[in-house]
Amino acid sequence: MIRFENVSVTYDGASEPTVHGVDLTIPEGELVLLAGPSGVGKSTLLGTVSGLVPHFTGGTLRGRVTVAGRDTRTHKPRELSDVVGTVGQDPLSHFVTDTVEEELAYGMESLGLAPEVMRRRVEETLDLLGLAALRDRPIATLSGGQQQRVAIGSVLTPHPRVLVLDEPTSALDPAAAEEVLAVLLRLVHDLGTTVLLAEHRLERVLQYADQVALLPSPGTPPLLGTPADMMAVSPVYPPVVALGRLAHWTPLPLTVRDARRRATDLRERLAVLTPTGGKPQAAPTTADTRTTPTAPATGTGPGPASTAGRATTAGPATATASATAARPTNATDPATGEDPASTASQAIAADPMTGPATAAAHPTGTTPVSADAPATPADPASPASKPTRAAAVPTTTAAPAPATDIDPASGGTPATVTATATAADPASGGEAVEPAPSAIVSPSPAPATRPAAAPRWRLFGKLAGRGRDGSRARTPGQPPTPAPTDPAPPAAEIRALSVRRGHVQALRRIGLTLVAGETVALMGRNGAGKSTLLSTLVGLVEPSAGTVEVGGVTPHRTSPRDLVRRVGLVPQEPRDLLYADTVAGECAAADRDAQAEPGTCRALVSELLPGIADDVHPRDLSEGQRLTLALAVVLTARPPLLLLDEPTRGLDYAAKARLVAVLRELAAAGHAIVLATHDVELAAELAHRVVLLAEGEVIADGPTAEVVVSSPSFAPQVTKILAPQEWLTVAQVREALA
Repeated sequence: MIRFENVSVTYDGASEPTVHGVDLTIPEGELVLLAGPSGVGKSTLLGTVSGLVPHFTGGTLRGRVTVAGRDTRTHKPRELSDVVGTVGQDPLSHFVTDTVEEELAYGMESLGLAPEVMRRRVEETLDLLGLAALRDRPIATLSGGQQQRVAIGSVLTPHPRVLVLDEPTSALDPAAAEEVLAVLLRLVHDLGTTVLLAEHRLERVLQYADQVALLPSPGTPPLLGTPADMMAVSPVYPPVVALGRLAHWTPLPLTVRDARRRATDLRERLAVLTPTGGKPQAAPTTADTRTTPTAPATGTGPGPASTAGRATTAGPATATASATAARPTNATDPATGEDPASTASQAIAADPMTGPATAAAHPTGTTPVSADAPATPADPASPASKPTRAAAVPTTTAAPAPATDIDPASGGTPATVTATATAADPASGGEAVEPAPSAIVSPSPAPATRPAAAPRWRLFGKLAGRGRDGSRARTPGQPPTPAPTDPAPPAAEIRALSVRRGHVQALRRIGLTLVAGETVALMGRNGAGKSTLLSTLVGLVEPSAGTVEVGGVTPHRTSPRDLVRRVGLVPQEPRDLLYADTVAGECAAADRDAQAEPGTCRALVSELLPGIADDVHPRDLSEGQRLTLALAVVLTARPPLLLLDEPTRGLDYAAKARLVAVLRELAAAGHAIVLATHDVELAAELAHRVVLLAEGEVIADGPTAEVVVSSPSFAPQVTKILAPQEWLTVAQVREALA
């Protein structure tokens, strides 16, 4: 059905081809997963099938691509529309009508189908994708996940013989993703449709694929084979495969069911152990963070060895330090046989605004290990015990001593240092990456004077925030700072919040308290109100009832110049923040807007996703790369409250690990972080606390382990495999077995 014959694509101005030497055949009636790290050319390869490359994107296509016998070089996209249906990473770019039903019918109208055929197919598609209740809704009022389902439906109604999908589940909640994939599987099995899709969340798609086309690195010809064969050699793989590699299972499991059947011995070994490694740092204990519009309720946060981490009263926090056994410094990784400490490095950097810094401590047993990085020893006396990044605060210029571990439950203040992303452990579910350049993102006090600047104002309040004054790192070895007599003021407080948008009641009497140093994951099905809640925190949506306070001000009544010093939002659509012609121009504008040292934003971009050139136009980046750039733009201002809406869309496992490392650093430095996400693996890796929303209401709020373990929809793969034991990540299992 699809034939690639020695295909190479080189974009204008590029010195090397994006894809090179592609020679493979995709048979009719198969679902083929296109996998590989970010930036290897997956979207480009998909574009050659639909004709968008090179007819729309420009560049030079060498070789030949045929679809149902039609050469895409000589047939423009409109001449292939009856054969190929395409959904890209950005669903908004597909829409040409105003309502859901009109959009589903538009493609059939263009092909001249009879009205009775169009009506029947629209009804079938509404039912298949769960869109019947939204048929008359304006597309602009839908959530990101709902828009993605509409985009998929719009290409299903003409019944194309080939479907090309780029990240089709990236904005979908777990249940909706399963529904969409079930529809695709039905088309493949019942109608013989050929499906070629690219996806970074392999844990969702791998079990459905007939074959995997693996692009291991940029410019490398793809490999085509069975999912099991490709996962054995792939640099990217889901947690279920990572756990199989760690346990030395052969063949590797591809599904949770398969892994559970093999995990009996592993569960017995883990039954006497406690999940300690790879968990988020203990949440702050200075204020209650349970959801309630009226009075504080008892709540806890995850700690290294227990769930105690949030105070249950408004008084001073008191907690017992968790007992965590230190790992031997010569411990080896069971998956690789190598000493993880041998790859650790310490990076001591200076804040360009404030001067040199010293390394600060991490809570015992909660060393920020990236999603894919090897677990590191917890011996505070070993300089190589963990990779660290210096805090962005002024202090002595003397050489720093090795960082010591301080448990925040004992009264210590949040640390301002986290791990630099290092070479990833193959057992962790990601690709190997080189150590990223250090970048300063933690808040620091403003100097006495700053150069005058005329910032260009951006949407979502990303400018000029510098973090809270007075943030300081502890000198290594310094005793923990005693808990304050009075609880610290919350970063944000929401009381009895209700929001009505048109005829839709988006939020109903929401009560939340967000404290400094805490990472909260907002989860729930598409349309549950997650993005609306974030929008109220930055003043984009005015409450219908209730109150919202961020840093002591009411967002929708506060001027942007004041609000941006308190909160920043990375939206689902990163293009809303990007307007410069090049990446370098975007970073320079971000530095000026935040009054940061030149190069601050560029260093963040290089840390999160290396390899993005300065002269590339943001519109030429992939969805994941644009999201990375937007995140760097917001982090340049270092707002005390950071909001991220679907931050891992388009990111592979290594890029997500780098994001986790940066967010852990921000939380340790005292930033409050709220993630609206459908990525259950991210929530398990990073969040202290999970808040589940449904129909605009909070239905669950508690420590991550407690909430996700009890949820069949939002539990990560490791939890499902090892249930009823409360293991969340491969990193925890690896640390326990070491």
